[in-house]
Amino acid sequence: MDQEPKPWGVATSIDVYNCNAVKIRDAQEITRFTHELCELLGMKRFGKTMVVRFGDDPEVTGYSMVQLIETSLVSGHFAEKTNAAYIDIFSCKPYDPDAMRKFTQEFFEGEYSNIGVRKRR
Repeated sequence: MDQEPKPWGVATSIDVYNCNAVKIRDAQEITRFTHELCELLGMKRFGKTMVVRFGDDPEVTGYSMVQLIETSLVSGHFAEKTNAAYIDIFSCKPYDPDAMRKFTQEFFEGEYSNIGVRKRR
């Protein structure tokens, strides 16, 4: 009987809808969110948080964020047309995915959210 291998890490996707329009359009707020999220995760940031606004197509225009962490990375995109935040967390250090969902929804003052969690092997 083969044993299932121990997970190498956890990947969490968090989608938050009807966010505070001002917060998702503010690079400083997105950076602050990223720093607070990394603190909550107990993960050390590696390098600066990159926050870039782009998109010629109004369907996708908004900021994107990337933050390397010593155990992998945090990334996100903020869709201005729909006031939605799409956050991804991948780490080989354990964390509570639902706590990250709650924090993200509260930070961006979203009305509701969805979460997807996958163990990476």
